[in-house]
Amino acid sequence: MTEETLTQLGHASRLPESPEAAVLERVPNPHPDALYLARFTAPEFTTLCPVTGQPDFAHLVIDYAPAGWLVESKSLKLFLGAFRNHAGFHEDCTLQVGMRIAGLTQPRWLRIGGYWYPRGGIPIDVFWQTGPAPEGLWLPDQGVPTYRGRG
Repeated sequence: MTEETLTQLGHASRLPESPEAAVLERVPNPHPDALYLARFTAPEFTTLCPVTGQPDFAHLVIDYAPAGWLVESKSLKLFLGAFRNHAGFHEDCTLQVGMRIAGLTQPRWLRIGGYWYPRGGIPIDVFWQTGPAPEGLWLPDQGVPTYRGRG
């Protein structure tokens, strides 16, 4: 996809009704041969408990080493926002995000940390990655401490 074929960037866009309906877009990486890390942080990610329908909140950190494609950030914001009315367990929602981005961009490497706020008094943190990180890739800490009254 090129800037001319992007459907959301530079256009008025509504929040998708579901993650499945969301259009996640990509753009060519201007530095496909460089080994580097790009990070997206979504400190206000929201979804619904599939049992009670109550809102669940997470702090997502998505790190990836791009190859030929980059995630287009407006489409990512809309995709993440589409989870607002989606009912799913923490593990499922975290992996849906990571796997969707990895499938679209085919990065050298991707990891996602889903730092979920307590449900029933128990915080659940979910981590997934596509495999070992490439040698020489700088991997900063994701910067989100284990739960002790996050704020």
